[in-house]
Amino acid sequence: MTTMTLAVPNELKHKLDEFPEMNWSEIARQAFMQKIRDLEFLKKFKENSTMTEEDALKLGAELNKKLAKKYR
Repeated sequence: MTTMTLAVPNELKHKLDEFPEMNWSEIARQAFMQKIRDLEFLKKFKENSTMTEEDALKLGAELNKKLAKKYR
């Protein structure tokens, strides 16, 4: 396995140190893998989509409004 070093703000490091029982390396690995899955999905979606960026932004804004209204 390759080792990777990350820079985090001091405040975040202090908060991580409050929970020494947590395996932060594993949590980071899982977060990286989830982000990669999300990006791969979006890449495939984009390849097969005829939607313009403007259309996508409008759809996203409308979806955000509806979700905000639903969960108020």
